[in-house]
This record gives sequence, C-alpha cells and structure tokens, in this order.
Amino acid sequence: MKTNIALVGFMGVGKTAVGEALAKKLDRKFVELDLLIEQRAGKPIPEIFQQDGEVAFRELEIEVTKEVSRDKNLVIACGGGLVLNKINIDRLRNQSRIVYLTASPRAVLKRVSSEEGQRPLLEGDNPTLTIQEILRFRKPFYERATDIKIDTSKLDIDSVVEQIINKLKDDEGFNF
Repeated sequence: MKTNIALVGFMGVGKTAVGEALAKKLDRKFVELDLLIEQRAGKPIPEIFQQDGEVAFRELEIEVTKEVSRDKNLVIACGGGLVLNKINIDRLRNQSRIVYLTASPRAVLKRVSSEEGQRPLLEGDNPTLTIQEILRFRKPFYERATDIKIDTSKLDIDSVVEQIINKLKDDEGFNF
C-alpha cells in the first residue's frame, strides 16, 4: 500500500501551497524537496545553479529524493524538474501516488512574477516564452510520471486539496 502523496508540476502551479494544506488536512508531515536540497547544500537554489551548475543541483535532488522516498505518510512537494530524472520517479513511485498539478502559462507567470531572483530558469528577456518552451519540453515527463492530474489555473487551494483527496479515496492501492 502506498501512503505518500508526491506533488509534481512546473513552478507556480501550487505544489507548496497545496502540499501544506493537504498535509494539514490529512494530518501528515509536509516535505518540500527544494528546501531539503537548500539545507543540504547550505545555500539557496539560485546560488546552487550559479555557483555549481544544474548538474550539481540535479545530483542533490536525486540524493534527497532517495532519502525521502523511503518514508511513509508524507505529502511531498517536488521541484519542477524532478521528473526529468526517471530514477526520481521510480523511487517516489514505491511509496507515493504522484499528483501532477498543471496551470496555464499565464497563471504560472502571474503567480511567480513577484519572486524576482528566485526562479533561475525565468531570468531571460521573455519569461512567457520561456515558460511555454519549458512546459512543452517537460510535459511528456510529467504525463509519464502521473497517477492523478489536476489543472490549478482557476482553482483555489482548498478546491485542489478536495480534488486530490476525492481521487485518492477511489484508489484501492492508496492507504489513508
């Protein structure tokens, strides 16, 4: 029986906000993988990218995912690019149902535009185009990893939480 819920999706789709609310509602521990990576590295993610590069970041991500995927009864917010490494998905899948949160590029940009300097992938001249390109590239990875898919573009946090819970109630392989 699987007991973890892993939230995947692009930046700005609501993984952290939904994850915190879902964990509270289900009385589970909330784990944010990006925060664990920052703690392990001793610096924020933008600095990891600048100083060590994306490869170093992805290596830390694999390490942290391996550790977290062994635990039970967690709600896990995964970094947006976690799905790019199949090993991460395979490890999460052992104990987790994987929920893919999506949002339109417009909704993503609106949600992350106040976080200047915090989103290394959006530092270019045309963030909307960058979002569209990254989403196009990552979509098959998200789709392949997914057990449940929810579009958060027009939903509030509580509505997303309710949809996740309702879909998991029908899942015979998931244990509340």
